[in-house]
Amino acid sequence: MAIQTSDLPTRARAGTAPGEARPGRRRRLREQLTTQAFLVPIAVVLVVLFLVPLAESVYYSFTDYSGSSPTRHLVGLRNYRQIFTDPSVLTGLGFTLLYAVATTLVVTVLAIPLAVILNRRFPGRSLVRAAFFFPAVPSMAILGLVWTFVLSPLSSGVINSVLGSLFGVGPVPWLSDNTLAKVSVIVVGVWAQTGWHAVLYLAYLQSVPRDYYEAATIDGATPRQQFFRITLPLLAPAMTVSQFLLLINGLRVYDLPFTLTGGGPGYDTYTITQVLVQRGIAEGDYGLGAALGVIFLIAVAAVLSLQLSVTRRLERRFR
Repeated sequence: MAIQTSDLPTRARAGTAPGEARPGRRRRLREQLTTQAFLVPIAVVLVVLFLVPLAESVYYSFTDYSGSSPTRHLVGLRNYRQIFTDPSVLTGLGFTLLYAVATTLVVTVLAIPLAVILNRRFPGRSLVRAAFFFPAVPSMAILGLVWTFVLSPLSSGVINSVLGSLFGVGPVPWLSDNTLAKVSVIVVGVWAQTGWHAVLYLAYLQSVPRDYYEAATIDGATPRQQFFRITLPLLAPAMTVSQFLLLINGLRVYDLPFTLTGGGPGYDTYTITQVLVQRGIAEGDYGLGAALGVIFLIAVAAVLSLQLSVTRRLERRFR
């Protein structure tokens, strides 16, 4: 009787032995273990440098630890209650959020049109790009010191000297008035960051094929329509990155208001990091500083999660 091919087992027809599949599985398992082995140092660093200090901060936030005495006692929620009743903490938290949101919105509104302009061809384009990027080179502390001379409330300040000589205006208290001090810090922060983020958007714009704009021009699209229908949707990923960085820098700002106004007048330009350094380190109240750090971490995580959620929805809408 003839043996039909279909009567043979599939493995026999394929010519594979029963044990030949095992070396393949072993090789894949070995590759997976090798890949995971490379992740072990990163995990160790994450645990040692982030999770362990975080756990210690949470513990110290429930104690009266001062750093000068080895003894510490559990005080429950006393540090957290003190935070929400301390006017300097509440003012610092409010101005920090104001600075972060204001700089993020204003820089985004200014940087995108600036990137579109810098993407065009004109004489001296490279020099103009470098000039706009320059404010991002010095540190915020140095910029704050420079702007203290520019915005000095005395008549010797650069802006007050110009206003006095041209318009006869008396000295304007840029850094000593409650409202003007806040506006001054925000304006300097916007000035310092706009050029860098414009260059970031410019890098994305230079990757956009010119064919898109040529086809839109042939179809009769105006420059305004091209901006909102082509440029802005393609910049959505760059906006996510830019706004994420702006929010992080805004929430952890310390050096600019410290050197520009010293947190004054009063506590009006105090930031949450200044409060943390002053109360937790300078005054030695590590328990209160730890509680403030925990609350600040939760607030930052909530703000950044909201920002990422909004920008991702915008990205999906533009697609």
